[in-house]
Amino acid sequence: MNYLRAAAEQFAPQDRVLEVREYGQGNVNDTFLVTLEDAEAKHFILQRLNTRVFPRPELIMGNLRVFTEHVQARLSREPVPLGRRWDGPRALLRKDGEDYWLAPDGSFWRALTFIEDAGSHNIIQNLDHAREVGWALGLFHQLLSDLSPTRLADTLPGFHITPGYLGHYDRVLAQIRVNHSPEMNFCLRFVEKRRAFSFVLEDAKSRGNLLLRAIHGDPKVNNVMLDNATGQAVGLVDLDTVKPGLVHYDLGDCLRSGCNTLGEEIENWESACFEPEICRAILEGYLSQAGIFLTPPDYDYLYDAVRLLPFELGLRFFTDYLEGDVYFKTRRPEHNLLRALVQFRLTESIESQEKAIGRIIRELSKQ
Repeated sequence: MNYLRAAAEQFAPQDRVLEVREYGQGNVNDTFLVTLEDAEAKHFILQRLNTRVFPRPELIMGNLRVFTEHVQARLSREPVPLGRRWDGPRALLRKDGEDYWLAPDGSFWRALTFIEDAGSHNIIQNLDHAREVGWALGLFHQLLSDLSPTRLADTLPGFHITPGYLGHYDRVLAQIRVNHSPEMNFCLRFVEKRRAFSFVLEDAKSRGNLLLRAIHGDPKVNNVMLDNATGQAVGLVDLDTVKPGLVHYDLGDCLRSGCNTLGEEIENWESACFEPEICRAILEGYLSQAGIFLTPPDYDYLYDAVRLLPFELGLRFFTDYLEGDVYFKTRRPEHNLLRALVQFRLTESIESQEKAIGRIIRELSKQ
């Protein structure tokens, strides 16, 4: 564990590091919580970035600098409502002024401020929680709505581009021998039936109906931090995927994550279900902030985003399973296959409730 202390001490006062321990349940980076002795800030987050997933991690840090400066400027002009706080993670600097450290073994480390007196949940707890999750994502998008996406690097080319994931799936499938179990056959048929639909958002972007904006990239429920005392949202974490994209990717992913109250890691995949009342609450919170900049075509494609994002994630899980689990961390054999089945079942649940979800979107768009 000496390498952890060495990494932590790059960003901390000398001899002040009391403890470094694993923190969170991320599927990509290695994350640790550092506790300091006799410091104004008692904790900070230390991360070793996965350079296989993020081959140019310096671009992530550049985006974080642009994002932080822009949000701080917006909040100085337009503070959050009285009684609320907004506190996103910020990069810490080393003594030489750099905001990252390349270890002797080539690993890439960075440190972020820790949001004190706040926590998150893996699943939605109640409708108030759902509204706060939506409010947080809506405020996030509103704060970035006047940031030109050209100022952000594309840290993950192809991220959330569903046709690209479909092409990768086809290439992997052509190179392997498929074990035709019932679960495998279900997934194969599921993807084939929705092949054409995978282009819906990218085609809309190509036609100019949907605009590139600055997005979070991974606004799952557990990336929304809540004040321990009030339950109000105080910020979004996991900013590695902040980049140019469609806000529909973010909103669809948030609803995918929030409206399946059983969570992503369930054994009985057939029980996954999309809850429309949670969808309504998240959208209420979101549109209370983001409605100021959304256009009529943005509303036209909201249902497509709700349906597409769980399909996309299921496709990514299934492809990773076929490829031998090279992207997502797994804890047992066929873990990624089970994850794919959960997302595909969630997609089916959304499709079966298309009219109800569409009605919610239409009602809220008029408010």
